Amino acid sequence: MRRRLILPILPLAIAGLVLAGCATQPAATTPAAGTTTTEATVTAEIDSDLDADAVLAANEDATVVNDDEWSAADAVDIALTGSSVSITEAGVYRLSGSLEGSVVVTAPDDALVVLILDDADITNTDGAAIEVVSADDVVIALADGSENSVSDASSYADDAAANAAIHVDADLTVTGSGSLEVSGNGNDGIVSTDDLAILSGAITVDAADDALRGKDALVIEGGTLALTAGGDALKSDAADDATRGYIWISGGDVTASSGDDGLAAATDAVVTGGTLELTTIGADGAKGISAGVVAAIDDGEVAIDATDDGVHADGSVGIGGATVTVSSRDDGIHAEAALEIRAGSVTVAQSEEGLEATDITIAGGDVDITADDDGVNASGGSSSGQGGGGGMADSGETLTISGGTLRVEASGDGLDSNGSMSITGGDTIVFGPTNDGNGALDSNGGITVSGGTLLAVGSAGMAESPDAASPQQWIAASVSGSAGDEIEITDAAGTVLASVTAEKAYASVVFTSPDVVDGAAYTVLVDGSAAATATEGTAIAGGMGGGPGAGRR
Repeated sequence: MRRRLILPILPLAIAGLVLAGCATQPAATTPAAGTTTTEATVTAEIDSDLDADAVLAANEDATVVNDDEWSAADAVDIALTGSSVSITEAGVYRLSGSLEGSVVVTAPDDALVVLILDDADITNTDGAAIEVVSADDVVIALADGSENSVSDASSYADDAAANAAIHVDADLTVTGSGSLEVSGNGNDGIVSTDDLAILSGAITVDAADDALRGKDALVIEGGTLALTAGGDALKSDAADDATRGYIWISGGDVTASSGDDGLAAATDAVVTGGTLELTTIGADGAKGISAGVVAAIDDGEVAIDATDDGVHADGSVGIGGATVTVSSRDDGIHAEAALEIRAGSVTVAQSEEGLEATDITIAGGDVDITADDDGVNASGGSSSGQGGGGGMADSGETLTISGGTLRVEASGDGLDSNGSMSITGGDTIVFGPTNDGNGALDSNGGITVSGGTLLAVGSAGMAESPDAASPQQWIAASVSGSAGDEIEITDAAGTVLASVTAEKAYASVVFTSPDVVDGAAYTVLVDGSAAATATEGTAIAGGMGGGPGAGRR
């Protein structure tokens, strides 16, 4: 479903871009040195399904056993000796000592079994270290101040019933203030075939394949987790139920290095808190966060270094308040359907394409994109950075900027839409390509501007301007220079409307703001000297013009 939201008043400012003379939009706050702040109330379409709360509400609640649902005072002490320990009844059990074998739980299907690990060392060279064959709910509690470790076999048969260092055929909750070191030598580290919840503890997992896997759901509320995985670091893989197969991180401190995806959810990947640092070091397809349906990131701190996409969803991606930093060898953030940024801080420090989706909406937040190809690309799944431009057919994609701040540095197209582009608010600066086969602005269906500010600096061969019918006025100028140049745009009275330091060579400038006046003349200065003049509404000769309806109004 979709709902219509009136976005809050947004301060618009970009470091290095100065917008002056905005008398029609009074400053909401005192601007920082070197910036001017304006405000606007913007109406935008936001897909409510991409809000984290809405995504979670559409999923089945995960089973979590809280600490107040059992008591350590009820614990039965078990000394780990011999080759195996068998638990067949519900209850609380305290395990201490060293065991070269396995702890096996075969309790009734309605049983709650709590295993308190209190300086427990369990090593099994023939299978799982802890195996729960049957129970309803299982808790592994790490006793205060304790140091615990589990290690399993170096290999498993393909038909093995259990194939992880800790393998639980029930809902599993891990809690406590102690530490746990898990060596998943033959396959996975910690596995629940139902829901896996981590509430607290210092947990280190080194697994040949997946580090943590909750089939129906993987929920992390707290703890300090250091994960090393040959496969996925965090995984939920129930693909036969749309309400399961999700991962939710609401707290804790997670550091993961993986050969495949850092976070792999069959359905939804949701982050609402905590810190998450993901590094993928393996195959070309290893993604930072991979969601089969929706990736919703609404709070917390997320840092990703990925060999493939940083954040990827087969459906849509929504970011609504987190701090997200991505370095990727493919797309920074990619969605097959919609990608929306409502709030937060999003930095794509390295990428082929920075943001890519069929429909892209930037409604708020601070967004900074660096890309070897297109910076922001509204594309139906394929890149459009190799030429193209306004002369190609409109295939229906949309790029909408209605609020926030956006900075783009791209070697391909800066802002690119295979369909249309609409700017209704926000503060945008684009440092586009130096080659004439791409442009700072590139659309197939035209660019409409009705609010906000945009300064696009780039090459001239494919330079595109807003549509002639755009409600907000704009100017375009052919002006060449080099990195480090101070570019200023002034009106006839000499008032500076915008200024910026060029980050690389350029041959064109396009600018629009509420202060540009219909039919007026403007001057572009480079390092204080007049370099070009521009008449409002006139496109650059030889460029891509102003899209459909281009020319003078």
